[in-house]
Parts: sequence; structure tokens; C-alpha cells
Amino acid sequence: MKFDKNNMLLYGVTDRKWTGKMSLTEQVEIALKNGLTCLQLREKDLDYRSFLEEAKALKKLCAAYNVPLIINDNVDIAVACKADGVHVGQDDMQTSDVRRHVGSDMIIGVSAHTVGEASAAMRNGADYLGIGAVFPTSTKSNVTRMTADTLKAITTAVNIPTAAIGGITEDNMQQLSGTGVNGIAVISAIFGAEDIGKATSNLRRLAEKYFG
Repeated sequence: MKFDKNNMLLYGVTDRKWTGKMSLTEQVEIALKNGLTCLQLREKDLDYRSFLEEAKALKKLCAAYNVPLIINDNVDIAVACKADGVHVGQDDMQTSDVRRHVGSDMIIGVSAHTVGEASAAMRNGADYLGIGAVFPTSTKSNVTRMTADTLKAITTAVNIPTAAIGGITEDNMQQLSGTGVNGIAVISAIFGAEDIGKATSNLRRLAEKYFG
């Protein structure tokens, strides 16, 4: 699948703690119907077999909407389910090693917090960057909030698509306009919303306004 900056516009990251009465697949389909442009499947606790079954199901669902499926951290699952891509953090497998493992066609995303990390990721084969945390977030408690100057410096230093991540909501995303990012990556703003469809639609509309 061709990957470009438009896929960064509204990038959803799953979190099983928000499933409630609906399954993760049901939540994802609502988001896809209402404007999600990329999906990252993030599972920290599932066993390999369950993770793979879920990944295969979501790959089929995302393909129906022509939306890339990215697997968080797990290169083996990404390859096994024929995902469109894999996303790694700074403490995971090195970008160059991921590229050797997955080949030339799979999308590789990398988390970056500094210009140095961003430049190294791009140099070693990353296709896009997740940059943050741009606002306080409950998802990860051990990250330092990124300044607007650092965010701008990173987007200026690289020529691959970027998405800001971390505590982004409908109310604060306007603050990211003009920073050079191509879109936003969100978790609870979609999957923790009471009405996932409405939340996704609103976020997509605002993302087009500020980053499109």
C-alpha cells in the first residue's frame, strides 16, 4: 500500500481498556467509517496466537476501507499478518534492523522525541514519525512534554510524514497548527469517547482544517 502524509491526518491507536460493551473490532470499524486514516494495533498483554488472530481480522477490516494497519512494536506479528506496517519506539528494535527484517515494502514508523532521534530514524529507513508527547497524557506517564519549538525543529529537519501524539483533543489540537506536522495520533480521544463515530468525525474535520 502506498503511504503518504494524508495517512497521518487522523491516526488512531487502539487501547483495549476502552472496549467496554463493544469489541475492539466493532470500535475500529466505527472509527474507519467516520474518517480514520491510519490504524495502529497496540497490544501489550495478548499472547502471540490471540494477537495474531486479532491482527489478521483488523487487517482485513482496514483493507476494506483502504486504511493502513500498523502493528505496534511486534515485528513478527506484523510480518505474519501481512500488516501494512510496524511502529517501533526508541527502546525497541533499531530502525535499520526492522527494515532488514520486514523488507522494502512494509511501512516503518518510529517514535521520536528529539531532532537527533528523528533524523536517525529517517536516515535508517523510517517512512513516518510519531512525535511527542505534545500534551500531558495518561497513556504514558514516563514521558516529558515536548515544546512547540522542538516539534517545529523536528518537522523542519525531516522530509517524511509526521504525526503529533500525546494528550491531543478537539479542544487543544489547534495549538499544533503551523508546527509542520501532517496530522495527529490519538487513543482516548477516539476509543475512549462515548460516541466513537461522532468523535472520529469531529477530529477528522478539525484535522483537515489545521493540517490538510
